Amino acid sequence: MKFPKIHSLQEIASLLNCEFIGDQNFPVSGMNEIHVVEPGDIVFVDHPKYYDKALQSAATIVLINKKVDCPEGKALLISDDPFRDFNTLTKHFRPFQATNVAIAVSAVIGEGTVIQPNSFVGNNVTIGKNCIIHSNVSIYDHTVIGDNVIIHAGTILGADAFYYKKRPDGFDQLISGGRVVIEDNVGIGALCTIDKGVTGDTTIKEGTKIDNQVHVGHDTVIGKKCLIASQTGIAGCVIIEDEVTIWGQVGTTSGITIGAKAVIMGQTGVTKSVEGGKSYFGTPIEESREKLKQLANIKKIPEILNKLK
Repeated sequence: MKFPKIHSLQEIASLLNCEFIGDQNFPVSGMNEIHVVEPGDIVFVDHPKYYDKALQSAATIVLINKKVDCPEGKALLISDDPFRDFNTLTKHFRPFQATNVAIAVSAVIGEGTVIQPNSFVGNNVTIGKNCIIHSNVSIYDHTVIGDNVIIHAGTILGADAFYYKKRPDGFDQLISGGRVVIEDNVGIGALCTIDKGVTGDTTIKEGTKIDNQVHVGHDTVIGKKCLIASQTGIAGCVIIEDEVTIWGQVGTTSGITIGAKAVIMGQTGVTKSVEGGKSYFGTPIEESREKLKQLANIKKIPEILNKLK
């Protein structure tokens, strides 16, 4: 997430009421999670296990809960609770904006687009040309939708990421300030939920078609011309490359990559990254031909045991 303008390190430290290490005029242009950071971004880290990863990332400002040596060309924000302060920044730069109308005044809707009754279009949403938004669709703030997109009834674009930190008295939510971006010629079925990025974008690329009752987690990127069948659950930060086919009731773990033109057969648990151009099945996931051989061999076990008697 980029800020509306570049701020100084001192300005950000004052906002958080925290100490900083580095030039007070060091430029800060945005904030992001570690997998999408760029120079000028703030990244947060609150566990020693991940200090090196954060300090060596592309981010040039590290919000951290310990004084450490500052890498050359970077700056530190020292906080007793980086998780809390990352939320403070999100609330400051992308606060929740209530609206009392079905289509926000700031929404931009392209020529030929039809929005059916009882749908909601939030603040700063952009919808392209010749789209059809069926009834009872909710499109949260800052969502971007391309041309010729069809979204069926009851779908929700832009709900918060399922991202929590355990505290002694319960769970704290990491506030989502990202977006959902839907490219041209995408079709989304009924009752789907597509969560926005925590700070970046959850993206569905051109020509992809999604069946009913599919969930897409935060910051996931789905490539071009993919097919995803009903009741599939895709976790956060997944990369699905172009022309992947995912059949019904598939579930994935987070942070994995499914290679281009892979086929994931129904009810598979995608527990790891898989190469493109192959067919996969089962939990844990394996190439489908090998998995089906294993299942066939299991059926032979009683026969083998009888021969041993």
